[in-house]
Amino acid sequence: MMQFGIFTIGDVTTDPVSGRTPTEHERIKNTVEMALKAEEVGLDVFATGEHHNPPFVAPGNPPVLMAAIAAQTERIILTTATTLITTNDPVHVAEDYAYLQHLADGRVDLMLGRGNTGPVYPWFGKDIRQGVSLAIENYALLHKLWREEDLTWEGQFRTPLHSFTSTPRPLDGVPPFVWHGSIRSPEIAEQAAYYGDGFFANHIFWPPSHTKQMVDLYRQRFEHYGHGPADHAIVGLGGHIFMRPNSQDAINEFRPYFDHAPVYGGGPGLESFMKQTPLTVGSPQEVIERTLSFRDYVGDYQRQLFLVDHAGLPQKTVLEQIEMLGEIVPTLRKEFAAVRGENVPDAPTHASIVEASGAIEAVRKPATDHWTGTRAEDDNTLEAL
Repeated sequence: MMQFGIFTIGDVTTDPVSGRTPTEHERIKNTVEMALKAEEVGLDVFATGEHHNPPFVAPGNPPVLMAAIAAQTERIILTTATTLITTNDPVHVAEDYAYLQHLADGRVDLMLGRGNTGPVYPWFGKDIRQGVSLAIENYALLHKLWREEDLTWEGQFRTPLHSFTSTPRPLDGVPPFVWHGSIRSPEIAEQAAYYGDGFFANHIFWPPSHTKQMVDLYRQRFEHYGHGPADHAIVGLGGHIFMRPNSQDAINEFRPYFDHAPVYGGGPGLESFMKQTPLTVGSPQEVIERTLSFRDYVGDYQRQLFLVDHAGLPQKTVLEQIEMLGEIVPTLRKEFAAVRGENVPDAPTHASIVEASGAIEAVRKPATDHWTGTRAEDDNTLEAL
């Protein structure tokens, strides 16, 4: 089954229509409300970005937000968009997301990326000129930390590890599924393919031809590394939408937000940008048709996330967008399923990965503690407590 959801970059932007700027507190609480609404209307995924600078309040430590949401939801998958694999310590990433996995009963995956804010590198003692090398080394270590105990490791960018075991261990012995997110870096597509992980093309600022090139590269290299046919590769796409029942009403309402948006303002006009990129502003039917057209150039894919809260849109409008998205997702599911290729894999979930790994039987057996060599239920000292 294909997954649909929303993502936020957590910008605190003045509403160009009302002139009001939300407080950081409001924006943070509104983000939680967005996630709860997404689950309520039947979406599958909520994703949060990671930023460390104004005007963003997307968490510098996304598991904090994700844990708060996990405590108030039951079904929705929580993920990042993205986790900065370049400036975060892989040991902290391994520990934080495994811990979150347990809190959320497996409803967690994460998207790794280099980030698009240059100053963040020196803030954390890193050199942006080494961004790709950092991404490669740090993920190689993270991959090992989730799969190996008593790890001895040495690299270029952090202190060595000697007989180190990251705790807690991943839930059910299965690490969170990893997407490697990129707008423009073929090295990240290559990295995703090498490990057989998912590749997420942000699919917002660039024309469809660029997204096609990136996804095609990932699929070819996925097959090259022996993970299966190219059409079995796991692909996700971003997107940006704004809907109203009437197309012209949507354009008129969204135009001032587009014109003053931190990432759009001062560039091509709205109509030009809509023509050249996947940005879709219009009626629900237009959003359906445009979204279905993504398959024409990336093939069958597994996850579609939409940005719906950017550029100072008031919370009431954002929640209306999520409501409308919930109304069109059943149609998108049906239409994508009708043309889906045979044997194309579903979007990964914790349960499906556990089943595929053969770990189900293993976790049904009482676990033996790595450090004492005993099972808790066999330890007679507990009876004396």
